[in-house]
Amino acid sequence: MKRFALYISIILLAACRSNKEVYMFTSFHEPGKDGLHFLYSYDGYKWDSLRGSFLHPRTGKDKIMRDPSMVKGPDGTFHLVWTSSWKGDKGFGYASSKDLQHWTPQQFIPVMEHEPLTVNVWAPELFYDDVEKQFIIIWASCIPGRFEKGIEAEDNNHRMYYTTTKDFKTFSRAKLFLDPGFSVIDAVIVQTRPQAYTLVLKDNTRNERDLKVAFAKHPLGPYQEVSVPFTGKLTEGPTVLKAGKDWLIYYDDYGNKRYGAVATTDFHTFRDINASIVIPEGHKHGTVFKVRRKILDKLK
Repeated sequence: MKRFALYISIILLAACRSNKEVYMFTSFHEPGKDGLHFLYSYDGYKWDSLRGSFLHPRTGKDKIMRDPSMVKGPDGTFHLVWTSSWKGDKGFGYASSKDLQHWTPQQFIPVMEHEPLTVNVWAPELFYDDVEKQFIIIWASCIPGRFEKGIEAEDNNHRMYYTTTKDFKTFSRAKLFLDPGFSVIDAVIVQTRPQAYTLVLKDNTRNERDLKVAFAKHPLGPYQEVSVPFTGKLTEGPTVLKAGKDWLIYYDDYGNKRYGAVATTDFHTFRDINASIVIPEGHKHGTVFKVRRKILDKLK
């Protein structure tokens, strides 16, 4: 009887371990030709890398994969979007997977084809809106002459755009998502509580090149009260995760050739946690998401 009880305990322990969620971080390595890389972490602070590339880019003009963004849908499917070219593309790459190993055929989603002067489509970022039951995809594009030029060149004066989809087969017509009055890229939507959303964004004007936040009551905005910067200059590519009571914001501190992070509880005050994090060398701009432990174990 004792042996049977021990056997059941072992099975239950194994089941609990396999269903426990861990953090994963999409990544790419310069110059973006070899595709999708992953980091993983059990606590959100100390990260290790998985060997090799898990999806090689096959779509877009330049056939690169930069800025990979991942979100898990309500049915457990992982959806991935990425920058497919530096310039010349009017869309981004897309694929999906149930296990992060086997992928659907890659697609090119031409979200800006109705804007013939579009210079680029950079850093598409996924967000699942569980109120409207739809996926929101935001990205940065430059359309010369569309907005007040400021100090940026016409081909570097970006604004954020968006599309929505429920099935990744049909997409709403792309619309303006954010015009904060300056060139903006690398934005990510974070839901902090019901009807409370924070946008972490990069002010891409040359006198800034840093990260700020803005706030809204709906994931599509309008986002207001753009903050002062909470990072130094030459920072970009933010992603956000929840660890205990803290929100951790990871970012590419490319000016110092490293990855950095801050912690916050309210997105108004931030504290440097660089001494507490471990990020493998070579990791570049991605997003954090969660998976069941057994999926990670199979990848390893």
